[in-house]
Amino acid sequence: MSAAGLETSARRPQAARLDGFARVSTSDVDEAAEQIGRIFCPHDLEPLHARATGFFARHNCAAFDGFSINYVAYGGSVEIDPGCLERFFLLQIPLKGSAKIRAGACEFETSPSLAASLLSPTVPSQMVWNDCAQVILLLDRRMVEQRAAALAGRAIGAIEFDPVIDLETPAARSLCAKLEELMQLAERLGPGGLISATASADWRETLLDRVLDGQRHGLTESIQTFSGRAECLPRALHLARDYLEAAASEPLDLAQLASSAGIGIRALQLGFRRHFGVSISEMLLDIRLANLHAQLWRARGDASITDIAFDLGFTHLSRMAGAYRAKFGELPSATLRRRMG
Repeated sequence: MSAAGLETSARRPQAARLDGFARVSTSDVDEAAEQIGRIFCPHDLEPLHARATGFFARHNCAAFDGFSINYVAYGGSVEIDPGCLERFFLLQIPLKGSAKIRAGACEFETSPSLAASLLSPTVPSQMVWNDCAQVILLLDRRMVEQRAAALAGRAIGAIEFDPVIDLETPAARSLCAKLEELMQLAERLGPGGLISATASADWRETLLDRVLDGQRHGLTESIQTFSGRAECLPRALHLARDYLEAAASEPLDLAQLASSAGIGIRALQLGFRRHFGVSISEMLLDIRLANLHAQLWRARGDASITDIAFDLGFTHLSRMAGAYRAKFGELPSATLRRRMG
């Protein structure tokens, strides 16, 4: 369902989404700030008119592994000042009303079917909601930054998105459709329903792909270049990158790689340096590390990091662990523990 579909859903008599996942429902300003602050982050909340004039707050939340989908509504006009979110990214899609948002130096307004917002954890933000209800996707910061590092071929670091999302673009419509599908699934299962670890991982992968591929951020060009999707990339390097991805678990064979690309080994080596900014072996290592990270996020509790690493083509476990920590900021065992925690 599109963003317009989300808006239509909100106009039904039972306007609130995720009714079975109620976390906060109050007409007390201080209680709303305190309880919603526990779920998201501490923030200042202040009605712009008299506190007795139409204020209410409602928050329904369906939580998954590394992300949650939320319905949040405020009655009246309220100012919300969370500062820097620190721990998470926040995608906010209006269902009704409007919101004026300041994210860093950028000021804009969101409203149903026109514009949404994507707030980054390192950028201070302030908002004014006017009789507004929004579907909100919360994504764990470390999860997003680690995936961006895997896609961009560089060490983990802060990533900042363009905070304005045009809901009329194909990428935004696709993202809204997936969020609507996820909400319908949660509403059908209810809070007591179980979603398998595999299904949760599939949803996480889908949402990360939609956000990192579809929305502009500081690593967009790096991801396009490193993945071989940059428009200026010669066809031979496209072919070599695709071959390297497909054969990542096998020992590197430069002659076969060059043959697959239709150029000489030296030209291929120079091309990787010039267009990707890394050597062929460095590219292969990054592909394997990205595959390892994805496998650990999908792993069962009794999974063996050694077995997974060997299956992905790693032969020196200590070197693998050091490279993984340099890229993702933690050892593979820490990623697996967080996944199971």
